[in-house]
Amino acid sequence: MKKILIIEDEKPMARALQLKLEKEGFQVENAYDGIEALKYIENNKYDLILTDLVLAKIDGFEIIKNIRSKGIKTPIIVASNLSQAEDEKKVMELGANHYFIKSDTPIVSIIENIKNFLK
Repeated sequence: MKKILIIEDEKPMARALQLKLEKEGFQVENAYDGIEALKYIENNKYDLILTDLVLAKIDGFEIIKNIRSKGIKTPIIVASNLSQAEDEKKVMELGANHYFIKSDTPIVSIIENIKNFLK
């Protein structure tokens, strides 16, 4: 079973993603801030990480940087409401694999994208 980490501080959003992904047969864990996320990543292996950028304690940019600096190759998808082209460019340069603007992307599309990544 493929394992996904969702890093999202908006609990209703995290829960909605978790329920939909579990329904698709994935094992899902939620982290609600950057420090919690990095602890999960240190102690578990994931097939995919879905992260927001605006988070408490440590932001998504730092999380991506931290993951890639450790040589972890896990695909990272960013779902954020930061809609500036520079933000997208920066996360891609840091090593993210895909970028969504949450307000423009239905959850169904995010789920489909995750399924395609994990095929």
